[in-house]
Amino acid sequence: MTKHHRTKDIISAKGKICLLPSVITTASLFSGFYAIVAAINGQYFHAAVAIIISGIFDGLDGRVARLTGTTSKFGMEYDSLCDLVAFGVAPALLAYEWVLRPYGRYGWLAAFLYVATTALRLARFNSQDTTSAKNEFTGLPCPAAGGMIAASVLFCNFFEITGTLRNFIMLGTVYGLSYLMVSSVKYLSFKHAQTDRAKKFQVLVGMVLLITLLATEPQVTLFILGAAYVLSGPLAAGYRLVVKGRIPAEEEQENSV
Repeated sequence: MTKHHRTKDIISAKGKICLLPSVITTASLFSGFYAIVAAINGQYFHAAVAIIISGIFDGLDGRVARLTGTTSKFGMEYDSLCDLVAFGVAPALLAYEWVLRPYGRYGWLAAFLYVATTALRLARFNSQDTTSAKNEFTGLPCPAAGGMIAASVLFCNFFEITGTLRNFIMLGTVYGLSYLMVSSVKYLSFKHAQTDRAKKFQVLVGMVLLITLLATEPQVTLFILGAAYVLSGPLAAGYRLVVKGRIPAEEEQENSV
């Protein structure tokens, strides 16, 4: 085999590898689009499951791209466009058809605000300096926000929660998620999580326990985990404010002594 043919084969192989992350991203887009169709048809449970499946694919495409060394500007832009559909339009439409419609203008404005803040969140993320901290996000990630809406549907379906109080709480939840996505609140990122070799076994055991927990009652455990992650940002920010306020007070007391 000549050198020219070997080079051609290598380029072809690389091209095939580059397709894999895009195929996974397309699967995420497909799940998000199916969620839209299901929500329009009143199949809220199926729409919620589709959004969660889309989140799984969204978590895989980036990891596959990094593992295969096929990250690219095209992949990042394509992923963002798909995220806008899967975690912006789909959850907003699901929330509107499920609980927001009775509120009229306030309902569809809440849904629009959610879509708009998702787009702003993605635009800010793409424009951020890549050398910034990789272990945290600025603002709530849109897959987590969309997953929270989907998990709420599953949770209410499991316990058969209905009525005006549920609708009102979800209206406030949509507004709250919209704010958190464009806020400066820091959230933990698991995209570049690194583990010491000595702790890999403990992490593996923890993953097994987590999967077992999720498998017990997914409609409940997904909601609890989602709510814990959404609240972790504001709670951590409040804790940091308290600590920062306490340190100057202690220094002032020490200087006065």
